[in-house]
Amino acid sequence: MSLMQELRSLDPRDPGRWPLAVRTGAVAVCFVVVSLMALYFFVWTDLNPQLQQLEDQEQQLRNEFQTKHSKATNLDVYKQQLADIEKSFGAMLRQLPSKTEVDNLLVDISQTGLAAALDQKLFQPEGEIKKDFYAERPIKIRFAGSYHQFGNFVSGIAALPRIVTLHDVQITPVQPAAGATVFDQLQMDLTAKTYRYLDDEEVATAEADRRKAEQKAKRPQG
Repeated sequence: MSLMQELRSLDPRDPGRWPLAVRTGAVAVCFVVVSLMALYFFVWTDLNPQLQQLEDQEQQLRNEFQTKHSKATNLDVYKQQLADIEKSFGAMLRQLPSKTEVDNLLVDISQTGLAAALDQKLFQPEGEIKKDFYAERPIKIRFAGSYHQFGNFVSGIAALPRIVTLHDVQITPVQPAAGATVFDQLQMDLTAKTYRYLDDEEVATAEADRRKAEQKAKRPQG
């Protein structure tokens, strides 16, 4: 009798009468199936979240690697951009006068108004306001003249080699003299701001003052 015929002749309701080899093989198959099911339910289900977490970490590391690789590849480009920014910043910094040049700049601003044929009514420099690495100095100015003269003044300010900005510009008509009926003259009020860079000693002093102010603000009020 062949093996297939022998297997077909087995009674599934009476495994005790099966041949020893067949019973042994059936027990081995059942053991393997039960072991695989136990491995899936008790081991795989516990390790699956950890595996998912490790896969997420792997993807995150891959993304970080790609980002760093891109930065490393473009490092020379970034260095060149930084050099260009420093060069541009240095050129702008050279447009800020030093402490000894501020008085000359104030004269230049006043002379620009006179060169535009404006009637200077007020020229009042105020105290400096110190920032991180520079100080600004507002100047209250009042001129009388025409629109054309005002335009010449603004053009002259823009042509100065130093940085001067104009703020709070107000133009109003001047009350005509007795008997006159035409507002032929205008008044311009504005605040001009000049800037100068702070030297190393001034920067250090300003930083020390800032820290003292912060510490004082943190102290409990007695």
